[in-house]
Amino acid sequence: MRDVVLLGSTGSIGTQALDVIAAHPGQFRVCGLGAGGGQIDLLAAQAATFDVPRVAIAADKADEFAHAWSAIAGTKPMPEVACGKDAMAQLAGSLTGTAEESGVVLNGITGSIGLRPTLAALESGATLALANKESLVVGGGLIADAMAWQGQIVPVDSEHSALAQALGAGRHEKGLTSRLVTGRSEVRRLVLTASGGPFRGKSRADLRNVTASQALNHPTWAMGPVVTINSSTLINKGLELIEAALLFDIDPQDITVVVHPQSVVHSMVEFVDGSTIAQASPPDMHLPIALGLSWPDRLDTVARPCAWDTPTAWTFEPYDAEVFPAIGLAREAIAASALHPAVLNAANEVCVEAFLAGRIGYLDIVDTVGRVLESFDGTGQMSLAGVLDADAWARSASHAALGL
Repeated sequence: MRDVVLLGSTGSIGTQALDVIAAHPGQFRVCGLGAGGGQIDLLAAQAATFDVPRVAIAADKADEFAHAWSAIAGTKPMPEVACGKDAMAQLAGSLTGTAEESGVVLNGITGSIGLRPTLAALESGATLALANKESLVVGGGLIADAMAWQGQIVPVDSEHSALAQALGAGRHEKGLTSRLVTGRSEVRRLVLTASGGPFRGKSRADLRNVTASQALNHPTWAMGPVVTINSSTLINKGLELIEAALLFDIDPQDITVVVHPQSVVHSMVEFVDGSTIAQASPPDMHLPIALGLSWPDRLDTVARPCAWDTPTAWTFEPYDAEVFPAIGLAREAIAASALHPAVLNAANEVCVEAFLAGRIGYLDIVDTVGRVLESFDGTGQMSLAGVLDADAWARSASHAALGL
C-alpha cells in the first residue's frame, strides 16, 4: 500500500485523484490532505471519507473546519489540523522515503504558491507527482538542487505525462535534468499538443470583447478557472514548454507546439531516425493522475481507451503566433534569465485574476504580461529569496501597468 499526501484536494486535480484512489481500494492510503480553504465542507467530507489523519489549510479556518467536521462526521475523531501559510509545505514534507520505496506527494495546487510545498516534498525524499507546473516555471534551478534522488519527479500534466511515456520507447534516463541519452541525444524534438482552446481560428479583433464565461467554455477539457483561462490564451502552453525543457533537459528550441483540437494525442517525441512516438487517450485527467500516483506501474481500468473500431479523424495544425503570442513570450522568458519565467508567471496570475473579476479586457492579459516581462532587468540570484523578489516585483509592476 502506498502512502499519499494530496495538496489541492478540493480542486480539479485533487478531486479526480481521490476518484482514482477510491476506485483502487487497498492500493493507497491517504495520509494527508491540503487545500486553500475555499471549500471547507468538501475538505471535511474528503477527510472523513478517507480517514485522513492530517489536514493542512492555507487559510486560518481551523474553527470552520471543526464545525464542518462535526456536521459531517459526528463524534468521529477529528484529524490533526494545521493552518497558515506554512501548513501546506509542512504537510508536503511529512512523508519520507527512498527511490526504491517512497510515499507520493501529489501537488495539485494552482499557481506559484505551490513552490514551497514542491521543495518540501523533494527534500523529504518522497516521490513528487507534479501537477503544479508553476513550481518548475518559477524555480526550476531550486527544484533540481532539492531533489533527493534521480527520477523523483513524475509529471502529472497530460502533456508531460505523455512525453515521459513516449520517451520510454528510446534510451534515456528518467528524471528532472537528466540527459535523454549519454552523449548525442537520440531525441530530435518534443512535440507539445494544444487543443487551441475556445478561440481557435479567431482573429485578434474577434477577441477584443471576449467575456470570462466565453473564455471558460473550453471545448475538450474540464479544468479549474485559472488553468482554463490560461488554456484559452495559450499561455498555459508556454508554461508547459518551460516545464518540458526543465523536466527533460532539452533545449526549448527543440520543443514544438502544434494545435490538435481533438485532444486525444497528448504529446509526441520525434527521434533522430524519423520515428515519432505518440501517447493517445480520450481527454481525461484521471489517467495521468493515476500514473503519477502509481509510477512506474499502471493501474487497471483508469480511463476508457480510444475506440479504434469507430471511424474518427485527428488533425494537427500550427498555432497562430500573432493572435496567440503567449508561447513566444515563454520562449523569450526562458532565454532571458533564470528569473524571467517567474516574472512571466506572476504577471499572468495577476492579469487572469483581474480578468475574471471583470476589471480588464481579455486581450489585456497577454499584452500586459508582455510589457511587464520586457521591463524586467533580470537581476537577482536564483534562490528562493530571489524568486520571491522577482515574483513580488512582477505583481507590483502588473498592478501598476493595469492601473489597479
